Amino acid sequence: MEQIDQELLDNLLQDTSFINWAKKSNRNDIQYWNSWIRNNESKIKTIDTAKSIILGISFQKTKVANEKVETELNSVLNTINKTKTRTKRISSYIPYGIAATVAILFIFLTNNNSYKNSVTHKTAYGEIINLSLPDGTKVVLNGNSEINYTKENPRDIVLTGEAYFKVKPVPATKAKFWVTTKDLKVEVYGTQFHVNTREEKTDVVLDEGSIHLLLDNGLTKKMIPGEFVSFSKSSENITHKKVDLDVPYSLWRDGTYIFNNLTLKEVMKNMEYTYGIEVKFLNEKLKEKLITGGIPNENLMICLAAIEKSADITIIKKDNTIELTEN
Repeated sequence: MEQIDQELLDNLLQDTSFINWAKKSNRNDIQYWNSWIRNNESKIKTIDTAKSIILGISFQKTKVANEKVETELNSVLNTINKTKTRTKRISSYIPYGIAATVAILFIFLTNNNSYKNSVTHKTAYGEIINLSLPDGTKVVLNGNSEINYTKENPRDIVLTGEAYFKVKPVPATKAKFWVTTKDLKVEVYGTQFHVNTREEKTDVVLDEGSIHLLLDNGLTKKMIPGEFVSFSKSSENITHKKVDLDVPYSLWRDGTYIFNNLTLKEVMKNMEYTYGIEVKFLNEKLKEKLITGGIPNENLMICLAAIEKSADITIIKKDNTIELTEN
């Protein structure tokens, strides 16, 4: 007799792709799992158990004779007609009151349930935190950034800001992992990559493994290690190119910004997002000055001092505003 594979069952119940198959809500997932099941017939009992848990218990419906329904309906209508004249005023208000109450209660319960099931991690300006998700995936969240997911689907992340992901693979089911931004969706199994949603676009740099990007305009992009993809939903601009992983675009997760031939304008834009400051260039030519090298990012003043030395400029801090000028 076939036994239930408990480890596989637990993985299936957390796998968004499998849940989509059970609910028949995604064509690609349906095709994938139909193929997987054909090749893993010994796991049918586990599959059926997981599907039943996801869909809930199905109760047998009792068929009622049409004549009985008609009789009961006429009885109710006759009762309503007899009392209609005496309770005309009251009856005109009660249904609406009940409906409004039910609607409000439904909205409250729905929102409250969503709130309880939602998990959010958010960083302050200049703060970097290391996270371990329920599935074992590691996330480093940069300053002024946020990730959100539900307890039921911890492998389906919504990102605002900047983060680095080291996704833990699930070999038993090849469970996918998703990162959704305003511009695109990253689809992976187990890999390491960097996502930045700043400046009305999303940048993705792949360090290890392979990923698929589902762009908001319907196009897809496959990435291999050492590639950079940038996409903007608003402008539909796409950039797909090779980069040098030995000098990452920004290795901020290790406490140091490592800039690879970036303009001072791009560097200071990063400072604005991370630390919540306003940057003013007193000389427009400075914006195109290139910077390469490492700058510590754990303290704003130390970071600015390092930029001053690297770019050979003067930086003046006035409250929350940073002014850049030539020496």
